[in-house]
Amino acid sequence: MKRVAVMQPYFLPYIGYFQLINAVDEFIIYDNIQFSKKGWFHRNRLLQNGKDEYFTLPLKKDSDYLDVRDRFLSEGWESEKDKILRKIKENYRKAPNFEVAFPLIEEIFSFKNTNLFEFSFNSLKTLCNWLEITTAFTISSSLAIDHETLRGESKVMALCKVINATHYVNPIGGLELYNRMNFENNNLELSFIKSKPIVYQQFNESFVPWLSILDLMMFNGKDQIKLWLNEFDVIRN
Repeated sequence: MKRVAVMQPYFLPYIGYFQLINAVDEFIIYDNIQFSKKGWFHRNRLLQNGKDEYFTLPLKKDSDYLDVRDRFLSEGWESEKDKILRKIKENYRKAPNFEVAFPLIEEIFSFKNTNLFEFSFNSLKTLCNWLEITTAFTISSSLAIDHETLRGESKVMALCKVINATHYVNPIGGLELYNRMNFENNNLELSFIKSKPIVYQQFNESFVPWLSILDLMMFNGKDQIKLWLNEFDVIRN
């Protein structure tokens, strides 16, 4: 059995994204997919004064219809980078695991390639290496399928077939998007993972769930986060 997931690149995503990577043998990451301001390509959420707050990578002004691989960080990225790092530091400097987590976050933000896809992809690879996740990554555009006309479910199945996958795994949010019969007709098993509730101490405030992985890193050690990688249910509709 070869389990595969296909996802957009998210920047410092929540634990569920890493659960998905860890649950499969190969993770296909889209580079030739349209950028969306409302997506998680260039932003995520952190803890600020007991509430969730966005942090956002500034982008060079360009068409909103470009693929993520054609977008770049802004010309003023160096100074903007320092502002975001200061924001993270101000909000987490008293967190119990700050001295371990913050240098890794600094390393991610110091990546020299300002292409948005490469920048986000590097952050994922860096964090997977830290978490000792060994899943293989494949960039979508490197696979020989019809990238121009295939969409949605058909494109996912084509990507799976070209790498000889037998099992497609998706986050629970895709439950309504995919038809099991269509996958079975293409000799593909279909299942979804649903993250179990993960709760930990965030200073003395009420818990704010599903923040960026950086929040987990600030309050928890690596061994605990690695245990949480398996805290999900498998759903077969």
